[in-house]
Amino acid sequence: MGKAIEEIAIERGHSIVAKINQSTPIESLKSLEADVAIEFTRPDAAVANIQFCLNHSLPVVVGTTAWYDAFEHVKNEVAQHNGALLHASNFSVGVNIFFEINRMLAQLMQPYAEYTASVEEIHHLQKLDAPSGTAVTIANAILENNPALNNWKLGEENHPTTQKNELAITSYRKPDVPGTHIVKYQSSIDTIEIMHEAHNRKGFALGAVLAAEFLKDKKGIFTMSDVLNIGK
Repeated sequence: MGKAIEEIAIERGHSIVAKINQSTPIESLKSLEADVAIEFTRPDAAVANIQFCLNHSLPVVVGTTAWYDAFEHVKNEVAQHNGALLHASNFSVGVNIFFEINRMLAQLMQPYAEYTASVEEIHHLQKLDAPSGTAVTIANAILENNPALNNWKLGEENHPTTQKNELAITSYRKPDVPGTHIVKYQSSIDTIEIMHEAHNRKGFALGAVLAAEFLKDKKGIFTMSDVLNIGK
């Protein structure tokens, strides 16, 4: 992701003033001349990286997932520092349009109890978290729009056994898959299905750079819905 983001940022006329990785930790930076930081690391590093950016008045775009158990703390830190944070489970423009389609479909399907909803996600073998942050966002939108469902249950490589009030998420890991997400509504009569399939990582990288351009000179907490003006 870092290489893809750098390539697109340079194509769009930006300069990369620092690169943070395992050999160059963020704490080693002596000065920050950046307008915005883009954070794609690991769940166990994300909150500390966000805090560092807030401490140095640096707006930060966060693409790391699985750190949201600390969101309330981060939210308070953003307010305390009068900082800027833009977070998303997925920065792809197409995926964020898919999020909105999923939300609308969930509303339409809510009265029809004969249909069983489910979510599938397929990613490359190096994907650390399961389910993906994108799948969790999709599932939560379904739960929010269907009172008959109150939680989701994960199955890894196999469809989970669920109770009537549970939404199934199945995660698959296969070689060289950038990311595929499928929502199904299945009945004894028919199946309704929507799918987003990423062909490469460029869509995620472009979205992250667009988010950084949006966040410059702003204060507060934002998502890709703000960047793309979707669902407003």
